[in-house]
Amino acid sequence: MHWTGSLAIIAAAAITLGTGTLKAAAQESSSAASEKNWWRNAVFYEIYPRSFGDANNDGIGDLKGITAHLDYLKDLGVDAIWLTPIYPSPQVDFGYDIADYMAIDPQCGTMADFDRLMAEANKRHIRVLMDMVMNHSSDKHKWFLQSRSSKTNPYRDWYVWHDGKGETATDKGQPPNNWQSVFGGSAWEWDDKTRQYYYHKFYTQQPDLNWNNPKVRQAFKDIIAFWLKKGVAGFRFDAITTLFEDPNLADEGVVKDKNGNPEMRNGEPVLENVKTDNLPGVHDVMAEMRAESDKFSTDKYPGTRVFIGETYLPNIAELLKQYGTPEKPEFHLPMDTQLLLVNKMDATAFRAKLEDAESELGSNVPLFVFDNHDNPRIDARYGDGVHDTDIQRVISTVLFASKGAALFYQGDEIGMKTTPPAHKEDVKDPVGLRFWPEYKGRDGERTPMQWTPGPNAGFDSPTAKPWLPVPGNNSTINVQSEKADPKSLYSWYHSLIELKKNNAAFAQGADTMLDRNNKNVLSWKRQSPGVPPVIICANFTAEPQSVDLVSQGIPEGAITTLLKTPGGSDPSTLKHVNLGPFGVYIGQLQFMISH
Repeated sequence: MHWTGSLAIIAAAAITLGTGTLKAAAQESSSAASEKNWWRNAVFYEIYPRSFGDANNDGIGDLKGITAHLDYLKDLGVDAIWLTPIYPSPQVDFGYDIADYMAIDPQCGTMADFDRLMAEANKRHIRVLMDMVMNHSSDKHKWFLQSRSSKTNPYRDWYVWHDGKGETATDKGQPPNNWQSVFGGSAWEWDDKTRQYYYHKFYTQQPDLNWNNPKVRQAFKDIIAFWLKKGVAGFRFDAITTLFEDPNLADEGVVKDKNGNPEMRNGEPVLENVKTDNLPGVHDVMAEMRAESDKFSTDKYPGTRVFIGETYLPNIAELLKQYGTPEKPEFHLPMDTQLLLVNKMDATAFRAKLEDAESELGSNVPLFVFDNHDNPRIDARYGDGVHDTDIQRVISTVLFASKGAALFYQGDEIGMKTTPPAHKEDVKDPVGLRFWPEYKGRDGERTPMQWTPGPNAGFDSPTAKPWLPVPGNNSTINVQSEKADPKSLYSWYHSLIELKKNNAAFAQGADTMLDRNNKNVLSWKRQSPGVPPVIICANFTAEPQSVDLVSQGIPEGAITTLLKTPGGSDPSTLKHVNLGPFGVYIGQLQFMISH
């Protein structure tokens, strides 16, 4: 919105219609701006529906189970929930193999259940985002069933088919090249009926769609429009950088170690992955989809419809491209996974990634993430087994006290731990079965949400059998107990989110790193015009540390504590901000500074 012109119109209306109209028009203008920009400082919460709440006690989470916990999410301060796929699916990849993009899987409920979830979420001012899987469908989708029925079928070119090497009338030959599936083995699957290979970046049952086909693009525009008309607030786009492949089908290079030998993972050579990931065509597709979505930000469908991208990229320059341009916008919020990939408590590395986001993204809004349903939880990647809760306080502080939007995964707020299967026969994730025991799959981060200290953690009835076992630590790690404890991790998350929403420096301020050479403590300033700055200090070590903020250009003076690790001290002077092991201190100066 162009504020100068808008205020002039409001002023003219007031002269004619009186100050009451001025006030009403100003409120309307403010409300429109709020709807337009709601996502810029938003808190997004990922829900893995199978594991969030089971209302019908069949052991699998469902839409009614999500609806039952909306008050919890409202109280926590969540602005929007992202639902991993709830579409009809054979469940080979637990919903990411989609058989129908415009319906609800019976395991999750019905379309009426979805409509009720939408209505109840809207009452609580919680927006709902869907997962949009455009790289591939299920091999049981009607498109693919038609595609593999014959080489002349109209849907044949909706997927990526190719002849093999050395194929004869009696021999299928070899796959077209050395490309690998993310889940192991060749990315090509032979089809006996039509005697060609089809490409699958992921499981065999997830054939890749052909994004060079305009009919595929139109189909997804229609799908996006269907859900926008249902009132969803946007989409998280799964595996979005993998839409295109090298048209020449050239072999991938093999990654070499320092001795010049091929690097190996789970018994297979590691490939460079440049022929099937992050190719330029993705940008044109996303600009098209964004333009289609932006049509729905009207009076009938108010508010910005947000695009979030699953974007695992090598550097900030590649991430910047995912935002698109002012003329051709793409993602509002491509995921910044740079911190997720650090995988250790390293203040220097964190500082560098945060500075990249502040200095290299221009006016674009960062979206930091630290874990999700595909990655081990925070305890497994950053914890030390002794200070896990305090380490999670540090990680969550970086997430919520940095500029931009924030996305976190169900259970982070209570410190749920990664709990992989102990035995191969207990594994549900196919990739875990394939690579056991070197890799145990993703079951460990997908265990049911821990609501209570009782049987089955309140996920479903005590007599039900959850699809994955409830970890035995739910007697102490659960929502019910932690909500009642002001020193709990839940209370820490609640307080951080409240600061993010209600403190102007938190909500709008720029990030400025302090004490840049400190290898043990990450310190930064959030400053917004006309508001005293907020100072954040986070100890990344198990040893007590002290920070001198005065030497970093912060004038000596009074500071008001906003939040600190339980048991931490208030600084008597800004020359000595003392932090316990993995301790955090957040305070707001009681005076203004020029920069």
